[in-house]
Amino acid sequence: MRSVPDTAQPPLVAHLIYRLDIGGLETLLVDTINRMPPGRYRHAVICLTDYTDFAARISRPDVALFALHKPAGLALGIHASLFKLLRRLGPAILHTYNLGTIEYAATAWAAGVPVRVHAEHGRDARDPLGVNPKHNLLRRLVTPFIDRYVPVSRDLRGWLEQVVRIPARKLQLIDNGVDTERFQAHGPVTTEAWQDDPDAFIIGTVGRLQDVKDQACLIDAFAALRRLLPDERLRLVLVGDGPLRTQLQTQVTASGLQDSVWFAGARSDVAPVMRSFSLFALSSIAEGTPVTLLEAMASELPVVATAVGGIPDLLDLGSSSAAGALVPAGDAQAMAAAIAPYVRDRALARRHGAAGRARVEQHYSMRAMLAAYVALYDELCAAKTTPGTPNKAITPCAE
Repeated sequence: MRSVPDTAQPPLVAHLIYRLDIGGLETLLVDTINRMPPGRYRHAVICLTDYTDFAARISRPDVALFALHKPAGLALGIHASLFKLLRRLGPAILHTYNLGTIEYAATAWAAGVPVRVHAEHGRDARDPLGVNPKHNLLRRLVTPFIDRYVPVSRDLRGWLEQVVRIPARKLQLIDNGVDTERFQAHGPVTTEAWQDDPDAFIIGTVGRLQDVKDQACLIDAFAALRRLLPDERLRLVLVGDGPLRTQLQTQVTASGLQDSVWFAGARSDVAPVMRSFSLFALSSIAEGTPVTLLEAMASELPVVATAVGGIPDLLDLGSSSAAGALVPAGDAQAMAAAIAPYVRDRALARRHGAAGRARVEQHYSMRAMLAAYVALYDELCAAKTTPGTPNKAITPCAE
């Protein structure tokens, strides 16, 4: 447990997350805490299970960090532990994230936390369409204890309203944002083994090696691409770690790809690593608004990704400024066919990369996201202290 004295005056936001480790949601949480104006809100991070060295990326010195060490299963005692912690901290807001933490909104209500916000950042491989009846019943049952649900994509918002049946007045779409100063095409580039050939076309992906990201399909797509373009010098780089690493390495070896596929492991220098790629590929079977995809677009990389969750909204293929290509989830042949034009035409890759950067700057900036969260917190806190305040739509004060 890392704690700090409760001496500051701004209201406290307690962020409840299942585990603080490398991941898109976790990166977004850390960036939000680090970049939010310190005079508006203080922050504490409560991990149901534990946290890793990733927590060191929280740069603000006034952020308290707690781990409840929840075991597998129901672990009803964790409700009591959280209740006691919330009573001691006295936060103005509890902000929970994804299904694993949603039930604790009721605990926060019992502990007297005035405002409860729940964010949905995506669904996992066990329920990619979000139709599990028990999970959706839980989401509905805790709705009276949640002041606002925050989906991070239009797809998730529609699902919460139409499938889960959350009242529209309790839904607030806030698009994820990315640090466009850190993620850009120009800047330091790491020196890596996959850069052994300056003419090689490097396909990169970033994400935890787990079922929902389906890197196995990407490896199959890369094998198909090599067969489709036998004369091209191609590289595939998988950045990230996770439970499927050994299985994926075995797949690479069995496919005879070990000379052109790199497992880069978990990295803290993702921005310069991105700049070593020629194209970003994402093979997920479920997503919200993937942060790594926004980072790739900000880095001016063309994108080939599966048409799931909020990804189609990001790439905006219906306009003249498309940022990449979409393929069906699980279709390795389609992914290979979508990547091939960028290998053949590097100018096309540059055009779509530039379009992606422009789209991120216009719609998915960190500044607009932070303004939206501050506005949300402000509105809900005001409603709790001013009886009768209606639930209003929130307009971010940054465009």
